[in-house]
This record gives sequence, structure tokens and C-alpha cells, in this order.
Amino acid sequence: MTPSETKAIVTLSLLAAFVDGEKHERERAEIKRIAEGLSQADGLNLPTLYQDVLMKRVSLASVAGDLASSESKQLAYEMAVCVCDADGAQSEAERMFLVDVRTSLGLDASAARFSEQAEEIAAVPVAAAAGTAVTSVAAPNVPDSAELDKSILNASILNGALELLPETLSTMAIIPLQMKLVYRIGQAHGYQLDSGHIKDFLATVGVGLTSQYLEQAGRKLLGGLLGKMGGGLLRGLGNQAVSSGMSFASTYALGHVAKRYYGGGRTLSTQMLKEAFSGVVKEGQSLQTQYLPAIQEKARTLDAGKVLSLVRGA
Repeated sequence: MTPSETKAIVTLSLLAAFVDGEKHERERAEIKRIAEGLSQADGLNLPTLYQDVLMKRVSLASVAGDLASSESKQLAYEMAVCVCDADGAQSEAERMFLVDVRTSLGLDASAARFSEQAEEIAAVPVAAAAGTAVTSVAAPNVPDSAELDKSILNASILNGALELLPETLSTMAIIPLQMKLVYRIGQAHGYQLDSGHIKDFLATVGVGLTSQYLEQAGRKLLGGLLGKMGGGLLRGLGNQAVSSGMSFASTYALGHVAKRYYGGGRTLSTQMLKEAFSGVVKEGQSLQTQYLPAIQEKARTLDAGKVLSLVRGA
């Protein structure tokens, strides 16, 4: 893939991130931070791309013109779909945008099928019968702290393994799996949480859904891993995507901060939650090297064609 194609894919992803015009200011700030953080990768000036998208100085037509190969067109479309689905089901504006993308890139019906798969993953409920509000119920037993720690570690290893896979849907699965982890921890402490509350919790600690997907996929793309098929699995173990251990660390931090928050009766302030998350992320990053063999082994056993089943069964 050429540098111009990589730039076009990233630009299309940013266009997708802002197409509905409803991103919260803190999500915009996170996307800007990611653009600055990846700015040295592959010689791209991502902060400038970010500004070009916000100021509408780039168009879908101009981006499509820079995508020459069928592989780059497919990957660009897949990333745009996942960006639109990262924070839930697509809005009407996002659906119309993706139709325009398919038309502009000359993609066939298989592209539409990919969109359906991503929508199915985004629509998986955090629980079979989640409520519409946060309710507190009497937990039958005090949660087993060691068992919760084990479930957090297992979820972190799984999401770290998904980060190693080259398929875009694998990256898409990380966010709903994190949401399900928070749901289970809340439930263990006697709280029935809906997806809206969990999204607010993630945003409060500093995890934006769209921005997290952009960061995960952006590192994989710029590290040369995303989009590789067949022998691409684990080929990029030395690249930035893997060395950052971002999905392992963020999942680990979300789990332990959720355990602290719900275990303490939801008394932590917003600032305390942010500080706790930041501290545990660093702990997770230090642990990622220790658990890298387990992450790699898990990645070898994952079937990328069964991502939806994995999310449903988590």
C-alpha cells in the first residue's frame, strides 16, 4: 500500500468520524489527541488532516481518487464502517455517507455485507435483558474479588489478542467486549447497567468510543498490520500496535476502575475516576510484556470469521 493510499484511508476514517456532526467536544478532543500522537507515523501530518476534515477542505471524491488498489479501497471502506459503528448503531447521516463511499469506490455487494456484520456487532446488547436505567439491587453474595480479577485479566488478554489480528472486524469487537466486562462487574456488585450508562462511564474515565477505535485501527494501519490476510497474523509483533499493548492496558484499567467504582457504591468523583484510570493504564502497560506470550497464543486460536459469535457469547 502506498503512502498516498494510507493517507487517504486515514482521511476517510476522519470524515466518517465527523459525518453526523454530533460528536461530543471531549470526543473531538480525543480524536485530535490521537491525530497528534500518530503524527510522526509513516510520514503523515495527521494534525493537518484533522484540520482539513473539520474545515471541509477535503471531499470524498478527492479521497477516492487516491485509492488505486482494490485492497486499499476495501480497507478504507471497512475502516469507515467501523468508525461509524464504534459508538453504536449507524445514524441516518452515517448510513448515507457509507452508501456514497461504496459508490465512489465502486465496491460490490460484499461491501454492504461487511457493513451488516459491523452493525450486528455494534447492536449486541451488553446483556440479554438490560434495563433502561441504572438500578441498584441487592447482590446475593459479596463478589469474589479474585474471580473478578481473573475475569478482568482474561478479558484483557482476549482484547490484546484481537489487537493482533489483521481483520478490521476484530478491532471492532474490542469496544463491545469492554462494555460487557463493565456490565458484568457492575452486576457482580448489585447494579444492573444499560449501555447508555456504560458509555457514559467509559467517557468519564477518558475512553471515547470513536476515538478508541481510531487509535487502535490507526496504529495497526500505520504499523502495516491492518488489512493483511493469511500470513499477516503475528507478522508485526515488533510494530507500534503491539508494543503499545493499548487494548490490553485499556481493558485492564477499565475492569479494575469499574471494580473500584461499583464496589465502592459509585462514590468516586469524575476527577478521581480519571486519575484512577490513568494510573491503572500505566500498570496495564507494564504488565502487557509479561502477558504477551498468552496474548499471542490466544490470537493463534481466534477465528476472525466468528467475531460476532465471540461478542455475543462474552
